[in-house]
Amino acid sequence: MLDIKMKTFCEVLEELYKKVLSGTILEDDSHDYVFYLIPALSNQDCSAASSLEWLNTDSVRGQHQLPSLRVSTIPEAPVYVKRHSQMSDAREMMLLQLTVIKVMVTRILSVETEIHAKEKYRDVIKILLQSNEIDSKLICMFQNSDKLLSHMAAKCLALLLCFQLREKIMLSNSWIAFCQKNLSGYSESDEVIHCLWTLTAVMKEIFKDTCSEKAEILKQFLTPFDTILEVFYDSLFAQHFKNCQKPSRIINSLVCFLELLELLIASRIYLKLHCKSQRILFLKPSCVLDVLTWPIQAFVKRKLIIFIKKCLLYKVGEDLCRGSVPAMISPDHHLDTDMLALANAVLQAVHLGLLKTLSVHRKPSCFGGDEVQPGCAYLCGPDHVILRAASLITMKSLEIKFQSDTSTNEMKVDLHRFMSELLTFLKPHLQPSLQLHNPCEWLSRVFIEQDDDMLEAAKASMGIYLKLTRESEATKRLTQEKEMWIRHTHENGYNPHCIFLFFLKNIGFDSTVLLDFLISSETCFLEYFVRYLKLLQKDWDNFFTICKFFDASESQYGINICGCVSSLVQDRSTNSILPHHLTAPNSHKKGHTWVPRASGDSSEPLNQVVIAKETHTMGDHSLSSPQVSHSLVDYEDSDDSEAESTDQCLVKSEQTSLHQEAIKKIQDPAGLSRDKKEFNHEPQSWPLIAKESTTSFIDCEAAPNNTVSEARIFYRIIKCFKELQDAICRLQKRDLFPYNPAALLKLLKGTEALCIYLLINI
Repeated sequence: MLDIKMKTFCEVLEELYKKVLSGTILEDDSHDYVFYLIPALSNQDCSAASSLEWLNTDSVRGQHQLPSLRVSTIPEAPVYVKRHSQMSDAREMMLLQLTVIKVMVTRILSVETEIHAKEKYRDVIKILLQSNEIDSKLICMFQNSDKLLSHMAAKCLALLLCFQLREKIMLSNSWIAFCQKNLSGYSESDEVIHCLWTLTAVMKEIFKDTCSEKAEILKQFLTPFDTILEVFYDSLFAQHFKNCQKPSRIINSLVCFLELLELLIASRIYLKLHCKSQRILFLKPSCVLDVLTWPIQAFVKRKLIIFIKKCLLYKVGEDLCRGSVPAMISPDHHLDTDMLALANAVLQAVHLGLLKTLSVHRKPSCFGGDEVQPGCAYLCGPDHVILRAASLITMKSLEIKFQSDTSTNEMKVDLHRFMSELLTFLKPHLQPSLQLHNPCEWLSRVFIEQDDDMLEAAKASMGIYLKLTRESEATKRLTQEKEMWIRHTHENGYNPHCIFLFFLKNIGFDSTVLLDFLISSETCFLEYFVRYLKLLQKDWDNFFTICKFFDASESQYGINICGCVSSLVQDRSTNSILPHHLTAPNSHKKGHTWVPRASGDSSEPLNQVVIAKETHTMGDHSLSSPQVSHSLVDYEDSDDSEAESTDQCLVKSEQTSLHQEAIKKIQDPAGLSRDKKEFNHEPQSWPLIAKESTTSFIDCEAAPNNTVSEARIFYRIIKCFKELQDAICRLQKRDLFPYNPAALLKLLKGTEALCIYLLINI
């Protein structure tokens, strides 16, 4: 009799699983289906009941025969299901029960399920929830020593909770009491991890839901746990890792809780939900940052510092929210205030030596594990994930802090202090070492493998530069003070022109790469590029000076700026100062350029350059908030949308002739004694700048005697921008560009016009 019942039970359960998996409408009474979905638990340890115990459970007791369900011919499911001969163990049967419940709820929550089938599934789950305390049984299974059973129980419970929230069914008191009990203080138990995992799984399902009431649903779910989560936060981060009896338990709890914290903050950003539990990180950020000093595994520190980075960039939960959240998000001033508190906490931790505690030496990753056999050498560089994240959280924290009411002097002091800390931290891990003459190269070297982080760091450094520039212009500083400030931007590695030139160098001045960045929505390049073009049109003198210095550095140090870096000079002195090349503002004067000195004077600089200022009055550039990036076409210019697309695409013949005239004028047919063989390796003639100098400004030891400096970098940038402009116009003509590029084209055309004007009037 037992074998017959077990055999019948298994066959019906298998058939039900196939029907639900394929989305077939259930034809029998809902109560009969519920009978087969009730897990049979042993009273001793909440494990699967044995075959004999199964007969005496409430599910079967009193049933003289099992409910009869019709078995119809349905399409075979693309999943192998164990037959009854392989399911003699009650454990297998319980796993199948949990799987059927999980698949059925998933079908209910899916928009692709046929409406009549969904209604029947909904009816079955409602009856299951009402009559048999299924949630209590699933909670009981958390204590099961069988890890697979306990995990499946947690997955089923999370989906059932989502169903209850969607259907506006009150959550069970047993579930709420279970969470409040286990989260009231940290304990090294599996129940804590299951609580955190279930809370996280429910929140993920709510984020993925397509309904318009996600904020209300999430608020209903979080309300019972709003206070208890703060208590757990304090308890967890107050632990002393060295004294833990089971380190693996606290590591699992940390990882689960960090994921939950990320979702809580994401719900505040994307769903505009306001709960106390969403602010616990910002109210006590030092608790989380202290974990970085624990003697804990590297992957935990890596996960933690990436979490901090996501918070500062407003990118928490972006994988779940992408595509379902409007691009334009209204500002949240309270969130900005909280983010300032987090940024200050990060900077305080850096000041106290946080960067020195980070271990960036990683073990090799191999298929056979991370242990290296004796005698087997391996090359394993630093952990660039840690380097990038530590660099970015420092830069972003500085930018956020400077957005507040901070005095100019305080900003300078903070910038010098923290950038010195950062560059000192990075220096041993960048091989070959940074060039003595330009510390700004650190950004392109650290972020070379991660485009999105590189552009975020570049944007942050530009935000810092613009903020200081605006404050400096307001004080109307003297020329000498301006020179000192420009030197400061280079010494501390945040000059935007150097950073942009190194970026262009890394991509080989390839306009198609810039086009890919502009089209892609995965980075902030559009916002960064627009802000840089606006800056460029106001700051030509410094830009051109830096271009000349790049060319000089190539000659002096043997550094191929226009191509790949083949070799870098090693550090000659730890206290070396920045060359004077980069400290000269307002130096473009008509008729004064770089000329060679007498070749016999070896102690004096060989070349000098005087580049005097040509003032171009442009609109004031406003620094955007560190909040989430706005729409891709929001360039803060109301008249940009009125421009006709065809006008943006046409390159007027007058501009073309001016460009040709500029090239002819600067090529200097006489050659000025330059050996033409030097240009055999270059496919194009570079503009030459050779006029008499009257004012000594830049001592350039780079250029050889009796030669004339070439504006190679400057010309390649002009060429790159022109190619980019033409490519955008071609795509726009065919309606292939993903957004209206009118404002961008306007900036590129303005930049091109300034370039041509500068070249003609040299």
